[in-house]
Amino acid sequence: MYTDDDLEQAVEKGIFSRPSVAQFRDFIAERDNTHAADEEDFRLITSFNDIFVVIACLLLLLSAGWVIQGTSAALSAAVVAALSWGLAEFFVRKRKMALPAIVLLVTFVANVFTAIVLLFGFPDEKAFMLAGLGATIAAWLHWTRFHVPITVAAGAAAAVAFVLAGLIYMLPALRDHLNSLMFVGGIAIFLLAMVWDAKDPKRISGRSDVAFWLHLTAAPLIVHPIFSNLGIFEGNQTPLDLGIVLLLYLVLTVISLVIDRRAFMVSSLIYVLAALTQLLDTYGLAGDSFAYVGVVIGMSLLLLSGFWHRARRVLVQALPDGWQRRLPEVA
Repeated sequence: MYTDDDLEQAVEKGIFSRPSVAQFRDFIAERDNTHAADEEDFRLITSFNDIFVVIACLLLLLSAGWVIQGTSAALSAAVVAALSWGLAEFFVRKRKMALPAIVLLVTFVANVFTAIVLLFGFPDEKAFMLAGLGATIAAWLHWTRFHVPITVAAGAAAAVAFVLAGLIYMLPALRDHLNSLMFVGGIAIFLLAMVWDAKDPKRISGRSDVAFWLHLTAAPLIVHPIFSNLGIFEGNQTPLDLGIVLLLYLVLTVISLVIDRRAFMVSSLIYVLAALTQLLDTYGLAGDSFAYVGVVIGMSLLLLSGFWHRARRVLVQALPDGWQRRLPEVA
């Protein structure tokens, strides 16, 4: 299977001409009645061998970490991080395997973060600050070596952790405003994602994959503080709270349509399900409320998926021309 990145590299090396590649993409889009930008493609798996390699890598990493854990938990995490980098040298740099690249990046950055936290003491804001800084640097080094799209999102998340921990360390009173700080961090990552999206409005290069993972990282940081402050999981919703939840979900849906990213809808879905279920339980549908909610929400999402292109075209065409040029193309 060949990706858009492969086609772009072939054009750069003179194997194919750019017009012929553009005609090929148009032909595939017309044949499949779809469009790359509106389908939000990203590389996750190249073959079943990816799954086979991931299983083997996880077995090796978990076993190695378990053996060394008795000596030192911090050393165990550091060894797993080192092994993750070593495995990436072959399976990512040489073999260009998609799923192992994602898994090995996550195990590398997560274990660098864990090793530093355990080394400097848990729980402690200073330890989290140093761990966030170390994980950010580790993600940057990994990016310069392997260029795995998810690396930028991992580095951005680590940087947000570093900044939040640093602020709380210097100003302990900010601990009571953690949700607000998370929200600001999510907005920062969202803006970074939009910068990457603007570099590739046709979504035919790896920049789109980078933006996808950044959006997927930003969405929970933005959505969770909003719905958490409404007390969705505390069981005290009122019809007014439900109205606010549905209004917020509508706003997030519009944003998802405009930027052509479904991450916000998926991230906020659990909150909408919880709020509707709780309200129906309160007003006499206990036991079956989740089923009713699931039917309604599921049908609405399927309808939106079927008419995604039309709805997006209407919204985007209503925006100023300058905004439209920065957004992904409309099918």
